[in-house]
Amino acid sequence: MMTLGAILGLSVKSLLNRRLTVGLTVLALAISVLLMLGVEKLRTDAKLGFANTISGTDLIVGARSGSIQLLLYSVFRIGNATNNISWKSYREIAARPDVAWTVPISLGDSHRGFRVMGTTKEFFSRYRYADGRALAFAEGRPFDDLFDTVLGAEVAESLGYKLGQQIVVAHGIGGAGFSRHEDKPFTVTGILARTGTPADRTVHVGLAAIEAIHLDWKGGSRVPGMSVGAERARAMRLQPKSITAFMVGLKSRLGAFRALRAINEYRREPLLAILPGVALQELWGLMGTAETALGVISLFVVAGGLAGMLTMLLAGLNERRREMAILRAVGAGPRHVFAMFVAEALVITTAGAVLGLILLQLGVLAVRPWIESRFGLVLPLDWPGARDWALLGLVVAAGTLAGALPAALAYRHALADGMTVRT
Repeated sequence: MMTLGAILGLSVKSLLNRRLTVGLTVLALAISVLLMLGVEKLRTDAKLGFANTISGTDLIVGARSGSIQLLLYSVFRIGNATNNISWKSYREIAARPDVAWTVPISLGDSHRGFRVMGTTKEFFSRYRYADGRALAFAEGRPFDDLFDTVLGAEVAESLGYKLGQQIVVAHGIGGAGFSRHEDKPFTVTGILARTGTPADRTVHVGLAAIEAIHLDWKGGSRVPGMSVGAERARAMRLQPKSITAFMVGLKSRLGAFRALRAINEYRREPLLAILPGVALQELWGLMGTAETALGVISLFVVAGGLAGMLTMLLAGLNERRREMAILRAVGAGPRHVFAMFVAEALVITTAGAVLGLILLQLGVLAVRPWIESRFGLVLPLDWPGARDWALLGLVVAAGTLAGALPAALAYRHALADGMTVRT
């Protein structure tokens, strides 16, 4: 009687005898598994990177609106604030005993389609992304002069800017802006290293500079007959009357909810404080449909690979009847033939799953520096998680189950051939 080991050994030898066809099938399955695990890894790591777009900031405070809206315009530079925050309210909250640091943000201007953000130099040391990484300068330094500017990596690359060049900020956020502040140009003093965050697409200027370029403006247009030049603006002590939002770092994160409640109940003006991580999860939840679609596509890809394996096994049935007859002659029964075909499907699927996993690790190793520098998405080279192993187990189980169809047909052929009277 043939043992399980003997059946498995015969299956491997049979597969090696058809190594070219089997190799292509294994490769097709491996690519399917690679795509499935790759999509899963990108989905998981993108979700983690999305949550780490802003890291180390305990609260974001803006005018009362919605948490997602506040997150979009303050972190992702998408949309506009419903209102501004008075400078006095900002100073009062910044002076709270539980507040360690604050970074104000002023939005509303643009440069050739990129948002301009007024802030302080502390932004470059306090802003964190990707699990606590700090901003780094690819070239230059932070702004010192009133009309210095620091460009995000994508701004500099897209527009071809270098250190020392002058740029003109426009009023408004359209592609060309509504009106240009041509009398007060900015000099590029720094270019940030690429992060894959909205900082790459932002023109950073000093908070006082936002006030300076609007000294002779009112209601979105220049005041007739009034002109305040750059040198005169430098001599003035400029302080904003209002800002768009500000980031808050607390002395202890244990008091985050207490500070959140106190700011949301602030009586001087209606304010909204949000926990960035919670708001990011809410925003990601809105994109759940796209996440589900990616998973479904990857499953269809694997199904296609398994269908290819099934086609290969079915196509070889007639050609292998001689092989089955020889096995019958040496004592193999129809059940052994059935088990042999199932074992072949198991071996092919397992080999495809293992090769797909190896290709994934090699692919991550090859592309992670480019993806990290280009998109700021960190792809850790780690051991597959429980979900990955579960997916691989399902693929192997589905492949083995799919092998039952050609196994059943081979079983019937073996019975028919065994009952045929040969003369």
